[in-house]
Amino acid sequence: MGYKIAVVGATGNVGREMLNILAERQFPVDEIVALASRRSLGTEVSFGDTTLKTKDLDTFDFTGWDIALFAVGSEATKQYAPKAAKAGCVVIDNSSLYRYDADIPLIVPEVNPQAIHGYAKKNIIANPNCSTAQMVVALKPLHDRAKIKRVVVSTYQSVSGSGKDAIDELWNQTKGMYVPGQEVEPSVYPKQIAFNVIPHIDVFMDSGDTKEEWKMVAETKKIVDPSIKVTATCVRVPVFVGHSESVNIETEEFLDEDEARDILRESPGILVVDKREDGGYVTPVECVGDYATFVSRIRQDVTVENGLNLWCVSDNLRKGAALNAVQIAELLGREVLKKG
Repeated sequence: MGYKIAVVGATGNVGREMLNILAERQFPVDEIVALASRRSLGTEVSFGDTTLKTKDLDTFDFTGWDIALFAVGSEATKQYAPKAAKAGCVVIDNSSLYRYDADIPLIVPEVNPQAIHGYAKKNIIANPNCSTAQMVVALKPLHDRAKIKRVVVSTYQSVSGSGKDAIDELWNQTKGMYVPGQEVEPSVYPKQIAFNVIPHIDVFMDSGDTKEEWKMVAETKKIVDPSIKVTATCVRVPVFVGHSESVNIETEEFLDEDEARDILRESPGILVVDKREDGGYVTPVECVGDYATFVSRIRQDVTVENGLNLWCVSDNLRKGAALNAVQIAELLGREVLKKG
């Protein structure tokens, strides 16, 4: 006996990835429905070898459905997620709407699976920000060994994190650089993204941080440990898919780089590729389509007493969004619902 699954926002980048990953991982599905806004009604999407036609989210009745994977913005989530939850369908939400609600668990299954039982308060589970998800997978096993005091992270985030229009903007601007008269002015981003980097993701806050940077701080504390101090600089780069992060870690106990490498090699969800030679590390191009969070460039930071540096790369549409949501659904099924 399997589950009745609804994918909300099935025509978007993340929604399509959710359908792909559910099929790839052979999630125990008895019935599946692809939901989207009325303007996308009837659009065809793939679920394994099956083609689904999207149905209207606005009129859909979630009664009798087990799990709804939401891949729509906060406004639509605010409208429809409570309806699904009230109907008895567990919502796993990819937007930022519920991440900071104390009554809603924020989960990365490799890091805080025990939090799954908190879903019952509101029948909703939150999926973290893409940049946070991959980082905490790498932080948690090191924190368990040596207790992390402080993290300084700089991100290099792909345009797919901003959606299809951003992917098109990078592509069209890149082509326009070589064809006189076909230059493309920025519309998704405040500045040109092709052949450029933009130290600005989400809105600016009074502190001078952007909302993306604030998210990494707040979410790391909620998922891993509230005592960890985090400071982030989030940068958009001209890469289509795959987020990268340079992570500096300060621990309470000394942790040798070789031991750190061994710990990470044995940790779930991580692949260590760390050879001190040309090409002995992973870049975003190589991580696309993979489930893993890749860690490279592990080395001591000798400027502090107990410091480490590492390079962390992951497919942001997968581990940063769709994969983590499906992993939460698997955890929910295994630990709570127990139907599959």
